[in-house]
Amino acid sequence: MPADFVVVDEHVPGIRWDAKYATWDNFTGKPVDGYLANRIVGTTALCAALARARVRAEALGFGLVLWDAYRPQRAVDSFLRWAKQPEDGRTKLRHYPNLDRPEMVEQGYVSARSGHSRGSSVDLTLYQLATGELAPMGGDHDLMDSVSHHGATGITPAEARNRRYLCSVMEASGFVRYDVEWWHYTLRDEPYPDTYFDFPIT
Repeated sequence: MPADFVVVDEHVPGIRWDAKYATWDNFTGKPVDGYLANRIVGTTALCAALARARVRAEALGFGLVLWDAYRPQRAVDSFLRWAKQPEDGRTKLRHYPNLDRPEMVEQGYVSARSGHSRGSSVDLTLYQLATGELAPMGGDHDLMDSVSHHGATGITPAEARNRRYLCSVMEASGFVRYDVEWWHYTLRDEPYPDTYFDFPIT
């Protein structure tokens, strides 16, 4: 692992994680190339910003759950290969009910170059400190659909409010949002804006 990359939970105490791409619980339906351990990795700059976000979230009664941060380029490449394979229906209903696989690339949900591979993007959600339950957001991680867009219609007022809480916490902590995925944020001043890393997560 490059010197400026760390395991996030070791540097941001009190944060929760569930590295979806190290598990079978993701849109490909299996662990993804490059994810050899269920841990979240990112730059030290990402960790510093997440520490600020954790404090802001706690003030609202929430904690942070991370789903992904650094993503090896080999994982991105495997997404592109998967998008070209015949449909088997295993994850379609949950993750892309209104798209065909090639449309994921056309509409920007899957790309040949991901900001995650630069080490300063993060996929995350909120959980309620009082109960430990995930905050309702009107759609799960990697639901590739218009309902996942910021400002989407068709979600409840509580879900919309929780998305606004997450957005306000992240933007105040130095992140910019990705408009088509409510869970995806990138560090505004990322340290490696032009470098795409490919070391595995072990």
